[in-house]
Amino acid sequence: MLIGALLLSAGAGADELQDATQLFKQGQQTQALNKVNNYLANKPKDAQGRFLKGLIFTEQNKTAEAIKIFSDLTQDYPELPEPYNNLAVLYASQGQYDKAKSALEMAIRTHPSYATAHENLGDIYAKMASQAYDRALQLDSSNTTTQTKLAMIQDLFSDKPYNKTGAQRSPATRPAVEAARPALPMTTAKAAAPMAAPAAPPVTTTVKAPAVTTAKAVAKAEAEAPSAADQAVQDTVEGWAAAWSSKNVKKYLSYYAADFKTPDGESRASWAATRKDRISRPKHIEVKLSRLAVDFTDSTHATVRFHQNYLANNFKAAGGKTLLMVKSGSSWFIQEERAN
Repeated sequence: MLIGALLLSAGAGADELQDATQLFKQGQQTQALNKVNNYLANKPKDAQGRFLKGLIFTEQNKTAEAIKIFSDLTQDYPELPEPYNNLAVLYASQGQYDKAKSALEMAIRTHPSYATAHENLGDIYAKMASQAYDRALQLDSSNTTTQTKLAMIQDLFSDKPYNKTGAQRSPATRPAVEAARPALPMTTAKAAAPMAAPAAPPVTTTVKAPAVTTAKAVAKAEAEAPSAADQAVQDTVEGWAAAWSSKNVKKYLSYYAADFKTPDGESRASWAATRKDRISRPKHIEVKLSRLAVDFTDSTHATVRFHQNYLANNFKAAGGKTLLMVKSGSSWFIQEERAN
């Protein structure tokens, strides 16, 4: 689908980029590409122009070129969710669902309220589930429960506004990108690839009855639930420390919530730039955590306390730290960071 709106930054070249956008919306891809190339000749790092060029390549079925553009944008502007989402769209069109899933998870980490990425991630999960059910039926074609599940996925996507040949869905707008971010199109080139399920054997009228859940099983599940929640939060904190240790700045920053309370109230952009400099400067960083303790305020808020040992080149530091965590979707993020 063509983009529905484009947020243009003011300044030199804005008219040229506006012209390119209009040509793109009119289906004149070659002319639009020429305009964008002229614009980027003077502003080669401009996120908006590069994003539009990626959309043009997508429409021209130049998938490899489009992937390169969106991948580069995620490296240069890791705080923007749209390039991750469009990468996922392209990966899904090639059947690379694991890569699509990873890209969408990064889009959501960057912008937890990005509804388009959440919907696309749901489509990816459903597609992967349909493949798993299909493999299960190949091994046991008489499994009526699996047949029913697969049929449910088929029914779910039969109402989607796209067909099995890959027709594009209408773009969905979202709130304007914050001023600190480069202006980008508010919509994606396409939504995720169609999630039509593979053909399944006809569902028989006899469906296997679900197993009876005993009181003992319920009690056991309830007892295990807190430990599972604890583990999810601990995995997030350990992943954050691992990204820090590996000096993966983009991944490290993705663990912080969109409303993260920065120290001394500085801007998010200024804080992120400082963290990038401090992580990139040392040749070696090692962060070790111990004595992790998780306390839940409610189902979406938790406090994590631990002892942190930090080593960078010849500098060492150790002490207690507290992270206030918030859950968005299925992921946990750091909302506030305190040194004890």
